[in-house]
Amino acid sequence: MTSSAEPGQAYVWIWLPEATEPVVAGLLTRDRGQLRFNYGKSYLARANAIPIYAPELPLRAGDIPPMPGLAMPGCLRDGSPDAWGRRVIINRRLGLKGAAAASTELDELTYLLESGSDRAGALDFQASATEYRPRVTDQATLAELMESAERVERGTPLEPELDKALQHGSSLGGARPKAMLTDGGRKLIAKFSTSNDLYNVVKAEFVAMRLASVVGLNVARVELTAALGKDVLLVERFDRELVPGGWRRKAMVSALTLFALDEMMAQYASYQDLAEIIRHRFIRPAETLRELFGRLVFNILCGNTDDHARNHAAFWDGRELTLTPAYDICPQPRTGNEASQAMLIHGRERLSRLDVCLAAAPNFLLSKEAATEIARRQVELIRRHWGEVCDEARLTEADRRFFWGRQFLNPYAFYGEAEGLSA
Repeated sequence: MTSSAEPGQAYVWIWLPEATEPVVAGLLTRDRGQLRFNYGKSYLARANAIPIYAPELPLRAGDIPPMPGLAMPGCLRDGSPDAWGRRVIINRRLGLKGAAAASTELDELTYLLESGSDRAGALDFQASATEYRPRVTDQATLAELMESAERVERGTPLEPELDKALQHGSSLGGARPKAMLTDGGRKLIAKFSTSNDLYNVVKAEFVAMRLASVVGLNVARVELTAALGKDVLLVERFDRELVPGGWRRKAMVSALTLFALDEMMAQYASYQDLAEIIRHRFIRPAETLRELFGRLVFNILCGNTDDHARNHAAFWDGRELTLTPAYDICPQPRTGNEASQAMLIHGRERLSRLDVCLAAAPNFLLSKEAATEIARRQVELIRRHWGEVCDEARLTEADRRFFWGRQFLNPYAFYGEAEGLSA
């Protein structure tokens, strides 16, 4: 079901590099089932103007249609809310839940214009080309944010105060309840548990993110707190920087945009193709490829099979791409051994096994020996630091037994040629 009375256009505002205030970049307009973009004349005339993302939206006058197969430019779709943010907006407008909410779709422009303005990256979407009005809220407590999230889950209409409290986080991606906070010089994403969690997902993600840092990967900083007697994961945002004049925003594009794919085509996304893009379009490609390979290995070792193309991203400064810190490394539910990654690893293979990773090593400019050493070192460090990281998370013995050997270091990861790495 699609809502009526949909908006026909939205102005795209951008924070340029080093800027703390946005400027209008252009207009996104609906045209026969597509959303097409035009840069504004005033933006093109700016000496410091940058393309929103050059392969898709090069700096030029005139109408720029989406790339083949896309309904809108991917670099703009990156600013639209995913599953959780859409649920918040559907709840606000229609008060639906469950199957009714799942079968309801609003127009993409509605999602862009009604989600919070402090979205990932350096873009926002407005009804006006001349007056920027951020959709933000006064700071809410974690308890208020959690209460808001629980009401969205139940499909209960939000009271105005709670509506405003949660709107700030509606522009974030992902499927789980979350909200945004400001803590002095930091901006944080608060991630909550849900009523249907089968295990402590919040603590599982904390443990995975901390262990990813322990093994040497570049990851977002995390900490655990609690509200209303429930665990909350706080993730420090890496796309914001506080400077004397205010907050700078760092432009980002998802790997899905790098691939020129949309959600319907995401099954074709692969680490092999991402490695190819890194070799040709990223700064420090060899260093970046080693980092990406390490993230792939760690995803398999910690049971994160939700490594889809929106869970990889790059900073974009108008000229160059740089891999962002890793985020959303969360062990997934698992009842048996066999599992598959969300992105293809090597050729048509996506099995969650280290031997598949090792076979892909040349794609990352790594010898098999170097790739094997990366995997061996991660296994060793996970084993060595498991107890202390679980202590940080205040995991119970039951939770530790639940995660160990199931999500973390599942025997299936070591099948085949990688069997010797399990020791």
